[in-house]
Amino acid sequence: MAVIDQEEARLWIALSLIPGLGSQTLCKLLSAFGEPAAICAASISQLKDVVSRDIAEAIAQGGEPERLQTSIDWLKQENNHLVTLSDGHYPQALLEISDPPPILYAKGDLSVLERKAIAMVGSRNATAQGEKNAEEFAYALCNSGLCVVSGMALGIDGAAHRGALRANGATIAVVGTGLDIVYPAKHRELAHQIVERGLIISEFPLGTPSRAQNFPRRNRIISGLSLGTLVVEANIQSGSLITAKLAAEQGREVFAIPGSIHSPVSKGCHQLIKQGAKLVDNIQDIVDELDIFTTGSMPNHTPQIASEAHPVLDSMGFDPINMDTLIERSGLTSENLSAILLVLELENKIASLPGGRYQRIA
Repeated sequence: MAVIDQEEARLWIALSLIPGLGSQTLCKLLSAFGEPAAICAASISQLKDVVSRDIAEAIAQGGEPERLQTSIDWLKQENNHLVTLSDGHYPQALLEISDPPPILYAKGDLSVLERKAIAMVGSRNATAQGEKNAEEFAYALCNSGLCVVSGMALGIDGAAHRGALRANGATIAVVGTGLDIVYPAKHRELAHQIVERGLIISEFPLGTPSRAQNFPRRNRIISGLSLGTLVVEANIQSGSLITAKLAAEQGREVFAIPGSIHSPVSKGCHQLIKQGAKLVDNIQDIVDELDIFTTGSMPNHTPQIASEAHPVLDSMGFDPINMDTLIERSGLTSENLSAILLVLELENKIASLPGGRYQRIA
């Protein structure tokens, strides 16, 4: 169970279930009354000095008893925890941001909250190269002693968690739903692996579904837990840029991996670099900037934006390319080129894309 007793947990959870009572307002109540027990014992008149009448009446009525009991039952299960502002397990890095979540529901190993961490975020619709970069950077960063924090979304987030797990390192997934929901459902197995070797956390009560407005709030926790945020791939409208902006506002470092000038998922990274983010093409750029004392030797395969030489790969470059253009550049016949592309794809050196295009994987 959680590190706080059941009655204290009940009070914290009851407050988290009050409709309209967000983290900032709950922090105001805590500042005014000192602790959840005092908030729940206060009169409507006293509560109205801090919150609206509707919220004051909801607190006085005690919230939602069925959801409260469901949460208490969940908390009794193995590896399930509640971490609050008054808890010694609450991460110090989050206490330093302007809007710390008063409550974190957690599943897995709480000790990873004590690790120095870096956030890795990016496009849900990542390229094959982007996912490869994310996984290799996460692998190397974990080998340098850092915990990798991401959002368990499709694309870059999932690749970052997989890289950390492959390194037997620590990883934290911050999600925008209740912890009784796995979103996206495709990452159910990944979620189980993270719980076994890391931690999944959320400020949202159990039963909270995936809603668009939840994710910007989730993003402030991803950046807030971390010394810096690495954006691997992102288009101009990507939520990853929100995470990067929050990191900068929180006084944390922002890193970005550059890509092709023709790729939509590189434009967000290029914009961040223009705005002052550190351009990254290998792990040493991050380690040096954060001035990290590494816990082990740096891996020999520190990720770099490079590739093994091959005439067809040289003809491709790094941008997506169609068959006709590749025939023209390589001078090969369609039949010969098709055979070579099949071999390169089987060797995981290229990826086939929609529209009959191909892209080199570094």
